[in-house]
Amino acid sequence: MADMTILDNSAEKQTAAEKQAALFPQGEGAEPTAAKHTATGLADGNKKPPVSNSFLDKFFQISKRGSTLAREFRGGLVTFFTMAYIVILNPLILGGFSAENAPVDVAGGWLSAAQVGAVTGLTAGVMTIIFGLVANLPFGLAAGLGINSFLAVAVIQEVTWPEAMGLVVINGILIVLFGATGARTAIFKAVPKELKAAITVGIGLFIAFIGFVDSGFVRATTGGPPVQLGDNGSITSIPTLVFIVGLLTMGILVARKIQGGLLIGIVATTVLAAVAEAVFHIGPGTADNPGGWHLNVPILSSQLVSVPDLSLVGQFDLFGSFARIGGLAATMLVFTLVFTNFFDAMGTMTGLAKSAGVAHKDGTFPKLKSAFIVEGMGAVVGGATSGSSNTVYIDSAAGIGEGARTGLASVVTGLLFLGSMFFTPLTSVVPLEVAAAALVVVGAMMMAQIREIKFTKFSIALPAFLTIVTMPLTYSIANGIGVGFISFAVISAASGKAKKVHPLMWVVTAGFIIYFARGPINTLMGV
Repeated sequence: MADMTILDNSAEKQTAAEKQAALFPQGEGAEPTAAKHTATGLADGNKKPPVSNSFLDKFFQISKRGSTLAREFRGGLVTFFTMAYIVILNPLILGGFSAENAPVDVAGGWLSAAQVGAVTGLTAGVMTIIFGLVANLPFGLAAGLGINSFLAVAVIQEVTWPEAMGLVVINGILIVLFGATGARTAIFKAVPKELKAAITVGIGLFIAFIGFVDSGFVRATTGGPPVQLGDNGSITSIPTLVFIVGLLTMGILVARKIQGGLLIGIVATTVLAAVAEAVFHIGPGTADNPGGWHLNVPILSSQLVSVPDLSLVGQFDLFGSFARIGGLAATMLVFTLVFTNFFDAMGTMTGLAKSAGVAHKDGTFPKLKSAFIVEGMGAVVGGATSGSSNTVYIDSAAGIGEGARTGLASVVTGLLFLGSMFFTPLTSVVPLEVAAAALVVVGAMMMAQIREIKFTKFSIALPAFLTIVTMPLTYSIANGIGVGFISFAVISAASGKAKKVHPLMWVVTAGFIIYFARGPINTLMGV
């Protein structure tokens, strides 16, 4: 991800974070020094923060990373409000209020939306806090949207919900083993720096595209081009107009380097959304009301507190799917989960680390191994609680843009997620259109990393380009990484530069070829 600074069109200018990255020592746990580490994208980003001797400062190395307690708390708040939609969206994907409006498994079972919402907040809270304490990075974790959709659409057509969650647990155990043995770190280091930069830029475009779609600014067409601006080229709904106002407001605040710009923008636009709903009675978006709010209506409920139902905790069957559909079919499902989880998280953490200014010159970052292990545990715990695999969220970039640089921001975000179990009505006040505006602003910030790609060398330019455009166009970080890896290996070999391709890159490339061909492979194997 890019340093949170908008480019001034000078490719030769080097940001303070870049200079600092060149001076970082390599290896696990290495940290930047306070004198060289600046928090980019903030009003006082060029000022050295005062050194504190408090326990929190020493434990999280806040001053050493050029941050302050205020920035960390602000960043944690912004990350939470940007991610909070998952507490509402995950139950809608995995569960429902009856069998008629919920994904039903092969045995007729379904998950309660209320119960899924409770475990979504619980797991996100616990794993984000652990990540902050162990890895000391400002990354939030929650149920991954790619995997939960895969479970709800495909996996439960073959197995039951407990069996599907058992596969998620197995997937997580494998990822933890990859992290603990160093295999995941080795693969990470084998990726060329230009492709790491391309992954960051691609993620920026991806989250910006998500923001445009979630807000209704970009919509699908019934015929002709795949997408269009608004409704037949016009902005016709008030929620989309609220998104535009929020986008411009946050953009102005960030451009003017106002401290707390994103948070101020989120709060202000949420108030505007609530006023618009109170005046115009817009309601939720449906087939009969296409101009409604995309996910949640910004209305403050009279019941602010609710007791969470955690009945789904422990409701998983570790090996039941192997007995139901056979070892080969179950293994292919695990393979898909592992590949998606593994590379989505790797790409996300690459971008976030660069954005936070904690990345080394080779793209690695402090406590890399610990981060990989804890992220893998997110899949284990997510499956064990039936909330789906938890992974690092690219939405954390919003908090980083607000100044978060350490794990304290993650602890703040995690505590808010735990609180969301009891205050779901309050969480739902922030409409998705407001969070979408923050994503687009952050996506613009991430584009700065494109300057690290040498587009004059076509053997690098094409794989980087394919990596960047494939992510938003296929709605998948893993797909973009895979296409980039395969094209880089093939073009390098055909250009007489095979020796420049790390052996692990060839192994991963072969794995991605199998991953992309898994449909025909399943058909040939009769799976």
